[in-house]
Amino acid sequence: MKLARWFREGTLETGVIHDGRVHPFAGVPMLQVLQSGLTAALDLAATAIADTPGTPIDEVVLTTPLQPPSVRDFVAFEEHVEGVVKSVSGETGGVVAEWYQAPTFYFTNPHTLRASGESVPVPADSAGIDFELEVAAVVGAVEGSSGSDLTPEQAHQHIFGYMILNDWSARDLQRREMKVSLGPCKGKDFASTIGPWIVTADEFEDLHDDEGFLPIQMSVSINGVEFGRDLLSNMGWPFAELVAYAARGSRIVPGDVLGSGTSGTGCLAELWGRVGSQTPPPLTAGDTVSMEVEGIGRIENTLVASEPLPPVLAARTRSRSRVRVP
Repeated sequence: MKLARWFREGTLETGVIHDGRVHPFAGVPMLQVLQSGLTAALDLAATAIADTPGTPIDEVVLTTPLQPPSVRDFVAFEEHVEGVVKSVSGETGGVVAEWYQAPTFYFTNPHTLRASGESVPVPADSAGIDFELEVAAVVGAVEGSSGSDLTPEQAHQHIFGYMILNDWSARDLQRREMKVSLGPCKGKDFASTIGPWIVTADEFEDLHDDEGFLPIQMSVSINGVEFGRDLLSNMGWPFAELVAYAARGSRIVPGDVLGSGTSGTGCLAELWGRVGSQTPPPLTAGDTVSMEVEGIGRIENTLVASEPLPPVLAARTRSRSRVRVP
């Protein structure tokens, strides 16, 4: 099933997409759907299809499939790390040993999510805009589970569905701030695209290989020309392991989004690191980025210029006196 949110005549609705028509759930928001669990959600969708005539999808405007409580983004593709580390950090040693020891993730901004078709403003302080081709898992409720300290088998049951994720990046800002050893922050929080809908996890059950990976195709194009392509199964860990790690000593809740990290050949910076120059150049206003993932769909956004902002002030150096001067 494809579950989505859309605006119809100015009203936000949640429901299911079936045979080119959208069928709303009567007053049930997406977060409540996720809190009900996958089985109940599939029953709700089947009822909506049977009981409502639906509206042609071209008569509504799709928006982000959900407003998540949190967004974790992993870095699970070894090939991406090999290329991007030199471009972003300036280091030449390749993949560090610590990458192999456990999945690494950071929290990104759930308040700047964009839908497919929305314009994405270029941050006023950046001249290094990049895209990142990813797949994201969406967490749903599992009866009797607190969402904490899960085994991979238990974590797999918490995967409600999947969607495409474009983790937009300002590489120049990211390069500067990562030298402070706090990971990506301002270089990431201006926008992420999710969508175009959530495809429920049952659609993929027969596609997993023996180790739990999904060998589905994913690709990205710039202005209509394909730039990169990969298989989701080239991740270092399957999604069940990522979800379990997120819940380890912590907690996941329905609606949480977990990104796979960028696929191999899924961003400009990876190529920059390999060739030693920004060729092709960073994205600019007017560029359109399209992403397709087998079994999920397609997202597309065009960059636009943003309004100029006042400069960021540099830190003041202080005396470090421990006594207030009268």
